[in-house]
Amino acid sequence: MYNTIFCIDDDPISLMISKKIISKTSFAKEILTALNGEEALKMYNELNKNQSLSSKPEFIFLDLNMPVMGGWEFLERFTQPEYAAFNNTKVIILSSTIDPQDLAKAKTYKIVADFLPKPITVGMLEYITEKFR
Repeated sequence: MYNTIFCIDDDPISLMISKKIISKTSFAKEILTALNGEEALKMYNELNKNQSLSSKPEFIFLDLNMPVMGGWEFLERFTQPEYAAFNNTKVIILSSTIDPQDLAKAKTYKIVADFLPKPITVGMLEYITEKFR
């Protein structure tokens, strides 16, 4: 079981489904959520400011297409030196489309650990657990 994971998605129903499946499978003790990249960065800024690094998420499940700040812009900002304390966080991109250009772009970010289709499933969490343990 992981301590903390972060789900970033603008769809409240997707977030609710993700939280239910993650809780049901005991994949993580704590599930943080944000509706877009900007909201997520604000939460990370608070973690950084409060030195709450012990509760930093081990995984981010990231949607790409969101208003305000989408997944690509989030990744661009999150990989800057000011977020270096979170370099060990693994990002799993969750997308409803598997565009080959998006897959190629995801590979340019060292922090992106995988690119999977929405929605999160029990099998997907089992796969992630096996891959990263």
